[in-house]
Amino acid sequence: MTSHLVETITHGRVLVADAADSDSGRLLVACHGYAQNAEIMLEDARRIPGVTEAWRLASVQALHRFYSRGEQVVVASWMTRQDREQVIADNLAYLDRAVEAAGGNEARAIVFLGFSQGAAMAYRAALGGRYQAAGIIALGGDVPPDVKADTTRRWPPVLLGAGMRDTWYTPEKVAADEQFLRSRGLSHEIVRFDGGHEWTDEFRMAAGRWLQSL
Repeated sequence: MTSHLVETITHGRVLVADAADSDSGRLLVACHGYAQNAEIMLEDARRIPGVTEAWRLASVQALHRFYSRGEQVVVASWMTRQDREQVIADNLAYLDRAVEAAGGNEARAIVFLGFSQGAAMAYRAALGGRYQAAGIIALGGDVPPDVKADTTRRWPPVLLGAGMRDTWYTPEKVAADEQFLRSRGLSHEIVRFDGGHEWTDEFRMAAGRWLQSL
């Protein structure tokens, strides 16, 4: 038996919400978590204080769609471990095109935001994509090994969010990421909040302040 990777063309969904300030020139690119979709991430990100006023928001839906339990809602996943390197490359190319479709060529500042599984894609897009990032916001997801292994990339400031009761992005994983960021001398801030693997108002407030400081 032989295995072949066959290139094909597919289409992904990107929801774009313009900022109230049409001259802000700032673009926030959001990547959702496993079994979520672009609508869910759009609503979560829009609740960050100051985002709707100052940031055009592009919520990118992962390419691998499936039905949620009960087959009522279409959700998506970014990847599995199968053919990992090729899928990462495919996702990076897709995110580059999504940013372009959302006006990335005209943006003065682009920040990549990811929750859970989407945090890894935010790191990858910010550091391996075509567009220079002004910042990374990663909530409930660790720095992926392929990003840590590359020492040639120029890092923007990072805001890392971690729930103290998160059973997936555990305190041990947070500590490992903190050690990595410190060892590389990278500008970062860690927000540890009272919660689990989730968005909270506490983290949204911190993210809003951080975005304003860029």
